[in-house]
Amino acid sequence: MLAKFAITYTVFPEHNKRVETHHTDDPVEAETFLVQLLTSGARIHSIMHDGIPVETNQSDRLLKVAANRIAAELLSRSLHLDYVEVKHRFGFAS
Repeated sequence: MLAKFAITYTVFPEHNKRVETHHTDDPVEAETFLVQLLTSGARIHSIMHDGIPVETNQSDRLLKVAANRIAAELLSRSLHLDYVEVKHRFGFAS
């Protein structure tokens, strides 16, 4: 049985050519994994859903949510704000 989400990526793309795939059935886990990939600088090759590559606008939406989570975390930590205040002041939800 296919996992609902499959994300192909390369860690340290400047030094590594091996492509890995992360499989999960949980959309929240997929989003959290994208956050980890973005923060580590990994190269994201594709995001698939039920074995089919997601459309560009859908993958952009997933990546935007992940980037918003990163921005909210950084603002919260750097300015010593709670997430409600970060949402109110900057519009980033965690």
